[in-house]
Amino acid sequence: MRPRLLAALTCAATAACTALLAPTAAAATPGPDIAVSLAGNYPTTPNSFGNFSVSWTSVGGADYSGVTHLTVDLPPGLTTGGALMYSTPYDYTFTETVSPDGRRLEATFLGLRTPGRGDFMKVQVRSSASTPSGVIKATVANREDLNPANNVASYTVNGPQTPPAVPGAPLVTGISTSTGPGSGGTSVVLTGSNLDNGFVLFGNDNSAAVSCTSSSCTATSPGGTGTVPVAVVTPGGTAYAPGPFTYTGPGPTPPPAPAVNSLSVHSGPVAGGTLVYVLGSNLAGGSVRFGGLPAAHVSCGTGFCSATSPAGVGAVHVTVSTAGGTSASTGSDLYSYTP
Repeated sequence: MRPRLLAALTCAATAACTALLAPTAAAATPGPDIAVSLAGNYPTTPNSFGNFSVSWTSVGGADYSGVTHLTVDLPPGLTTGGALMYSTPYDYTFTETVSPDGRRLEATFLGLRTPGRGDFMKVQVRSSASTPSGVIKATVANREDLNPANNVASYTVNGPQTPPAVPGAPLVTGISTSTGPGSGGTSVVLTGSNLDNGFVLFGNDNSAAVSCTSSSCTATSPGGTGTVPVAVVTPGGTAYAPGPFTYTGPGPTPPPAPAVNSLSVHSGPVAGGTLVYVLGSNLAGGSVRFGGLPAAHVSCGTGFCSATSPAGVGAVHVTVSTAGGTSASTGSDLYSYTP
């Protein structure tokens, strides 16, 4: 269990509790830091097409994981039909939505990234019958990110370039309801300040649907069990609601059990440190073990995990565990440690 979640279950909604729930950085190691950037061919004339890349990179001194939320806002005269992910390997999940007017894109990325590793999506855009002008803005937000200074990037179409403002820290002062069924689906309104471009977490789970303005977020609870903290995560940081959310009744139906079909390599040194790709099904959000030992730097998409082997000896099964269970051991998942 993560320390923040444990704190939420054992403390009341007080200033001390809020301090416990806030993410902290280790004194000796720089914390996770995600930076966002823009680059590409922007349409600058009427009735023209273009595309640009939104990149986000781990530039800190530690891995980051969990939900990463991205937004792209286009000025009047530009619209998009969506984005394409070009990053491999596919050890992540990615979803996106586009507003009805085509001027706002929101994307959710779920995967672990080691320092120096980045991802990017390419956004297709077109201009209207008038000459486009104004600012294209992209943001990134992740609960584990400890540096908001590089979480906004911008490009001015047909105008001078100016650095984007550093987003202000969010604050949540109210939550409309604190209970809901374990199956999810409860509408929850969070009020506060600096909440724009945010997303909402119930414990470690992303809200099924979120709409945020600067002063409020309306979110739909995902399925869950027990009592969990509720957080709004924005490019400016993370803010926790003054009280937790309690699930009542049975939780959601578990997902299908994971299955491992093959490994990219089946052997490596006893010291560990071998990068192994695990292929299978229903692997999203999974953890990987070599025998009984947890792998390092694990990131899992629906059918693909990347993991670094721990130190070990002999022949072991590589398994993936999710909320749906643990993959059954077969001959296809055997990994042998070599002297």
